[in-house]
Amino acid sequence: MSPDSPEDPQDQAAPEGVDPDAAESAAPVEPPPVEPPPAPHPPLGPPPPGRSQTGPEGGLGRVLRALVVWGFVLTVALPVGLTVVYRFVPPPLTILMVQRAIQGRGLDYRWRPLRRISPNLVQAAIAAEDARFCEHRGFDIEAMERAWKHNQRRPGRVRGGSTISQQTAKNVFLWPQRSYVRKGLEAYYTVLIETLWGKRRIMEVYLNVAEMGEGTYGAEAAARRYFGVGADRLTRAQAARLVAILPNPLKYRAVKPGPYVARRSRRIGAASGAVRREGLAACVL
Repeated sequence: MSPDSPEDPQDQAAPEGVDPDAAESAAPVEPPPVEPPPAPHPPLGPPPPGRSQTGPEGGLGRVLRALVVWGFVLTVALPVGLTVVYRFVPPPLTILMVQRAIQGRGLDYRWRPLRRISPNLVQAAIAAEDARFCEHRGFDIEAMERAWKHNQRRPGRVRGGSTISQQTAKNVFLWPQRSYVRKGLEAYYTVLIETLWGKRRIMEVYLNVAEMGEGTYGAEAAARRYFGVGADRLTRAQAARLVAILPNPLKYRAVKPGPYVARRSRRIGAASGAVRREGLAACVL
């Protein structure tokens, strides 16, 4: 080969200090991909003005849930729970008892089971207060209509059409003052006790918590105060006297009664005989 002829590239010597094989296999290396920086965290603290808080986790959602929970407790759980408890346990006190005690009228309340209360008192109560007690389911529509017509004719002498069940619901669970709210709650509790208690328990509670004089509640306390006997020993005439004062026990007297109570007790005594003969107290006795 001529000294002036070009050299074959393969015959050219590699630069000093470089491995020829490594030089041939070397290839350009691409740089690694660059990841974008992470997004910044949102700032802590309250949301900026204008953001809605009406979602399920917002303030309005929490308020609505609280209202639903408390509404259920006040309208279902508490009334039903108390009614179930009082189906087996004597009511400790009533709102009326507390009010009268605060007024300084005293408090004599002695619970007695129905088996220790004279049947004469049961019959007298049905005769005077609720002749269809064993037939209705808490409300006597006919009696309510008669009371309404009477009150329209004689507004100065208001007559009530409440059944023994309604009076028991009011006495045990509610306050004595009249109002539409109380009447609505009275109807609700009447349905509850008719459903969960039954007639015998309703009569038992009624005869134990009814106000029968100043600071005197129930058959036992009244029988001891007025006649010096236990509730199981009340005669028909004594039972009629106790029931006769129920419309206004702070005004009327069972002992040495006035003309009105004397007349009313005689009528009740006669009617209680019909209750016994016709079996109108069969659901209780």
